[in-house]
Amino acid sequence: MKNLGKDTGMGHHSFDLVIRNAKIIDGSGNPWYKADIGVADERIAIIGRIEDGRHVIDAEGLAAAPGFIDTHSHSDLMLIAEPEAKQKTMQGITTEVVGQDGLGEAPISDETLGDWRRYLAGLNGDPDIEWNWRSFGEYLDALDKAETSTNVASLVGHGNLRLLAMGMENRAPTQTELSTMKRLLSESMEAGGFGLSTGLIYPPCVYADSGELTELCSVAARHGGIFVVHMRNEGDGLFDSIDDVAKIGRDAGIPVHVSHFKVSGSKNWGKAEEAIATIKAHRRDGVEFTVDQYPYIAGSTFLSSLLPISAHEGGTEWMLARLRDPSERAQIRELIAESRGLDWGWHNILVTSVNTEKNKPHEGLDLREIAKRRGEDPVETLFNIILEEENAVTMVSFNMSEEDVRTIMESPFQMVCTDGIVLGKPHPRAYGSFPRILGRYVKEGVIRLEDAIRKMTSLPAQTFGIRDRGLLKPGMHADITIFDPDKVIDKATYQDPIQFPEGIEYVIVNGTVTVENGVHTEKRAGKVLKHS
Repeated sequence: MKNLGKDTGMGHHSFDLVIRNAKIIDGSGNPWYKADIGVADERIAIIGRIEDGRHVIDAEGLAAAPGFIDTHSHSDLMLIAEPEAKQKTMQGITTEVVGQDGLGEAPISDETLGDWRRYLAGLNGDPDIEWNWRSFGEYLDALDKAETSTNVASLVGHGNLRLLAMGMENRAPTQTELSTMKRLLSESMEAGGFGLSTGLIYPPCVYADSGELTELCSVAARHGGIFVVHMRNEGDGLFDSIDDVAKIGRDAGIPVHVSHFKVSGSKNWGKAEEAIATIKAHRRDGVEFTVDQYPYIAGSTFLSSLLPISAHEGGTEWMLARLRDPSERAQIRELIAESRGLDWGWHNILVTSVNTEKNKPHEGLDLREIAKRRGEDPVETLFNIILEEENAVTMVSFNMSEEDVRTIMESPFQMVCTDGIVLGKPHPRAYGSFPRILGRYVKEGVIRLEDAIRKMTSLPAQTFGIRDRGLLKPGMHADITIFDPDKVIDKATYQDPIQFPEGIEYVIVNGTVTVENGVHTEKRAGKVLKHS
């Protein structure tokens, strides 16, 4: 076979690493071909026929792909606490995008730190680390010092900007407050942020109107960034939400990327095809509109996101105080009854992570069962667990249809994410998303192997502006995942989620072998990526 890189004239033993006889799936979506890969100085030096190298991996019968990119990660703090990032590396992920849902770790101030840290505990965890950063740049420095196994790209959280400018208040910003947000965003983008993220169901992001978001997105657009959004409504209001974010993208001149795209609620099942058609129409209209997805029918977030928005005003302390006050509590109960009724499928909601010893036995059980064990009705149980855990409690909720999941997966602008919250008994997506697509959906014919790899590699790299990664070609960083296409499969389940997948044999990050023969080598060669 001819050399696919330029002939470097490199002779015997000149490569740090050689991967022999691999089926190369290069990330472009093109068919696989057989060749060897030579790695030198953290980059792919050559693809072709190679005689020898210092370290040789015989990949006969295995496929080599670019390292997978997790476009929606909640490892913001866990990467500092547990830098080996085994949940991710063991499934072939070499780059994670953090700072999601508008709820980032920076910028932050001395005054807002305590309450914000408690608020985020149910999403990103609250590991025993010192938050020794305040600016966005300092947060990236803290990640850099942690020496992580994965590369990390970070978005700037809209919630952080609002928090520093105007606290947790439910109102529109003044011109001065908006200027403060824009300045903080600009500084954070200059420090290396890849774009603006928001979560339009989470306080304080939920209090923003489209005008505010368009103004902020215009700043992110000037820096060449992306707008990543957890939409206002993924159920009954799905189509309005799609139109709203498309309009922000059009008005601000920014690419729009929707997080964990889904059709939620049984009465909306079957609408995925129409939703994808709506996005295609916006794309034809000139909006660069993409989505990511985890391949499961259940979602996962704070348990307290089941409370009405008004219960969250002012922050975590205020929310807990309302739940302690009998009359406020009765009002919240009434709002729940009005919006959803008091029996809305409690058996579909699992409590997956708590802190207190008292509630540990409830991890992995559904709310109906927990309520029965506690001798309460489920709404009371919901309130009491949030109080007892001081909001540091996570849930899994079954609210999607398999058919819709497959329809979204087939669309050419879909990417793959874990949305992995790695606390307690987590959603299995934290351990299984990528192998699940390769081992289940590819084999069932939902998606072609080369297309699945493209959605995990070059498509996210291009969409997020992650240069020099996402393709196997000379000159690119040597992030490479080698797997057995016949054996690859996820093992994590809802009952037993903390299980690594099978069939991911080698993971190479910046030329360093981080997983070898399916075992983590404890190497930590990841880099903090900065948008340029």
